Amino acid sequence: MKQRLPILAVSVGLGLAALAGSAAGEDLMQIYREALRNDPAIAAAKASWEAAQEKLPQARAGLLPSASLSANANFNKYDATIKTDPQIDINRNFGFASATVSASQPLYRQQNFIAYDQARVFVTQADYALSVADQDLIIRVAVTYFDVLLAQFNIELNDIQKVAVSEQLAQAKRNFEVGVATITDTNEAQAKYDSIVAQEITTRNEYDNRVTALRAIIGRYPKDLKKVGAGFQPQIPQPNSLDFWVDKAMKENLNVRIAQSNFDIAVLEVDRAKAANYPTIDLVASYNGQGSNGSVSADNNSYSRFGQIGVQLAVPLYTGGFNSSRIREAIALQDRSRQDLEGARRAALFQAQTGFAGVNSASASVKAFEQAVVSAEVALQSNKLGQEVGVRTNLDVLNVQQNVFSTRRDLADAYFKYLIGVLRLKASVGTLNEQDVEDINRQLRG
Repeated sequence: MKQRLPILAVSVGLGLAALAGSAAGEDLMQIYREALRNDPAIAAAKASWEAAQEKLPQARAGLLPSASLSANANFNKYDATIKTDPQIDINRNFGFASATVSASQPLYRQQNFIAYDQARVFVTQADYALSVADQDLIIRVAVTYFDVLLAQFNIELNDIQKVAVSEQLAQAKRNFEVGVATITDTNEAQAKYDSIVAQEITTRNEYDNRVTALRAIIGRYPKDLKKVGAGFQPQIPQPNSLDFWVDKAMKENLNVRIAQSNFDIAVLEVDRAKAANYPTIDLVASYNGQGSNGSVSADNNSYSRFGQIGVQLAVPLYTGGFNSSRIREAIALQDRSRQDLEGARRAALFQAQTGFAGVNSASASVKAFEQAVVSAEVALQSNKLGQEVGVRTNLDVLNVQQNVFSTRRDLADAYFKYLIGVLRLKASVGTLNEQDVEDINRQLRG
């Protein structure tokens, strides 16, 4: 009896039929949007971005006027005795109040101007950091989503394999009973069946672990996930030029941009440390009013007002070597930032190279494994026919059958590696965004 083993839905080009009920499942876009709302890492990144936005108004404050009000009120009790003849006793109680308004407007404070430039770079850097977190979330969601699908596929593949081997076992037992086969065929089929049962435990445990990983991102257990429909074929990167992707990554990779921002801030920090030795000029003004209903020497009420405005110059002369030390520290940190920038560029180059090669390799692997699946199934049918005419043993059929399932699993793995590879390649050049998720998600609606 010939049996063609159905292939489960995991990808376009696999020749896999979509499972019943998958249309009602959650798709990648739904999972991603829920992750945007619930993932702790992206929530922390957004909070960091919001905090970074305050750097600019804080630095701007150093360029704007500042004003303060101080006031005090005192009750005074004065008792004195003068030893004369006759003795004189003085007892006075009086109140005193004073209020001062002071204001200052920096005219020349080089450190403050540099700090404002640093804050502008810092805010821009925060945008890059948030984009990195967004890209990381996209990749984490996609990897986990497809890991769940692959684990589910392995369970379904294992179930089909168990049914197929069970039929081979039953046939071996029948053949042994009628004397056309040895007990060896039965034992081999039984061993293969027991191995598949043991493997089933592992595949189900792996599925549970991957579902739990997805739960950690979205905050709940997912429902059934949609699988990829028919009609999609892996494509090579466009343009299919390594130099293009490497050049783009060296300029636009988000981690490179963050490292460049750190270097720019470090350069400005050197300038700011040097500016601590520069004079500062401020426009200052104050107004004071005070009054009392008496004094030590008299009981008369008094009131006075005093205002002043002027320019204040401060010249640092000696700080105990503190400023010189700060300059040396800033220069050393600038050198470190320069090396970090070079490291980020090299990492971006590596990511672009491996991403480009990975997409091309995965695309080729999908096509190769598609053909391998076809060839393996043909080989299986041939071995079954050979078994019927006595030129192939039951073990031959079991081995070829195992090869069919292994090839299908490799094909599914290659397809998912292609999808993740595309996302990683785009992340390496800083262009990965929600639209890329939507592009993949559309393939889940076939």
